[in-house]
Amino acid sequence: MFAALNALGTTFIKAKKSRNHSELLFKHLKIPIKVKKTKKFDFIDIKKPKKINAFNYQIPGDISSGAFFMVLTTLAKDSRLLIKNVNINPSRIGVVTILKKMGAKIIFKNQRNYRGEKISDILIKSSKKLKAINCPTYLNSSAIDEFLVIFLIAAKAKGVSYFRNLSELNQKESPRLIWGSKILNMMGIKTDLTKDSIKIYGQPNLEITKPIIVNNYLKDHRVFMMSAIAALTCGGHWTIFDKDSINTSFPSFLKIVKDISHSST
Repeated sequence: MFAALNALGTTFIKAKKSRNHSELLFKHLKIPIKVKKTKKFDFIDIKKPKKINAFNYQIPGDISSGAFFMVLTTLAKDSRLLIKNVNINPSRIGVVTILKKMGAKIIFKNQRNYRGEKISDILIKSSKKLKAINCPTYLNSSAIDEFLVIFLIAAKAKGVSYFRNLSELNQKESPRLIWGSKILNMMGIKTDLTKDSIKIYGQPNLEITKPIIVNNYLKDHRVFMMSAIAALTCGGHWTIFDKDSINTSFPSFLKIVKDISHSST
C-alpha cells in the first residue's frame, strides 16, 4: 500500500482480511483509496496522490500491551484500573470480547473517533467468578497476540476452556502455544495440548506455593509478561530470566506494574 503512493497510475491489491490501520490513515489523509470488502478478501485500489500534506498524529495506546493489565486487574482482589486513550479498532478487540465472555468486568468509556480510528478509555474491575470458554475461532485473528494472558484467565476459571486453530502462535518469537502450556503446567494447571489447540482445566481456587523458574523461552517478551502477571496474581516464588526481553514492545512494563501496585485505585 505504501509503495503504491509513489507508483504511476492506480495500484490494485487483493488482500486477505487483516487489520485496517493503513486504510483508515490513508482515508484521513485524503489519499485516493477505495476498499471493497468480501467475505475472504479486501480489494484495495490506490491512486498516486498529487501530494501528502504534513500532519500531527498522537499514537493511541496499544490494546495488546493493555491486555496484560486487564488480566492483572481481573485476577487481583478488590481492584479497578482505568487505561486511557486505547485504540479499539474492531480488528484488535478480540481479547476484550473473549475476556468478557469469561466473566471479566470490562467497560469502554468516553469512546470517540481520532483520525479515523476508534479510541476509548477502558475500565476494568476485579472479577470473583470466571467461567470457562469454548473460544470461537473467528475471534482468533483479533486476539492472536493476547492468548497467553487469556490462558491465565482460563487457569482461574471454573470448567475446561478450549482454544482451537492456534498453530500461528507457534510461529511467533517463540512457540507460544507450547510455552503457554508449559507455564500453566508449572503452575499446577492441567492442559491437553495438540499442535494447534489447547484445553485448560481451570482451578478457581488456585494458590501456588512452590518455586517456579521460567528460563530458555527465547526471550519472548509476551512469555515474560505472562509469567510476571501469573506471579503477581497466583502466588508462589517465581524466578523469571531475561527481563530485557520486554524492550521489544513494552520497556516500561515493570515500572508501570510497580506504579499501579502502589495506587489506591
